Amino acid sequence: MNAIRPAQIPEWLQHVAADTPAGRLPIVLDVREPWELQTASVKPEGFELVAMPMHTVPARLSELDRDHPIACLCHHGGRSAQVTYFLMNQGFSHVVNIHGGIHAWSQEVDPTVPVY
Repeated sequence: MNAIRPAQIPEWLQHVAADTPAGRLPIVLDVREPWELQTASVKPEGFELVAMPMHTVPARLSELDRDHPIACLCHHGGRSAQVTYFLMNQGFSHVVNIHGGIHAWSQEVDPTVPVY
C-alpha cells in the first residue's frame, strides 16, 4: 500500500498533477466521523476535501472516480489505511494513505489544526 506523511502532500500533489483531469483537483478523502470533522479539519489547498465516514465508503463508492488521485485521511492513519486498501481492491489506481492522519497534519503542516 502506498503511504505518505502529511508533510509530503505538496510533493504528492505535484506527482499526481499529470493524472488529474483538467479542471479538477486531487481528492483528500476524510474518512473520520462527523463529530471529528467538527473538532478538527484541514484546509483544502490544492486539493478537494471530501468527507465520507469510513462505514459509508462501500455504499458511496460510485461517488468516487477509480482513476482520480485520492489520498485518504483519518485521525492517526488506521482507518484511512483500511479505506486505502479497500479502494485499491476495488480497482482504484491512484490512492494513498496519509500516514499519521490529521494528528500528524497538525504537527507537520498546520499547527492551527486542533489535536484531539
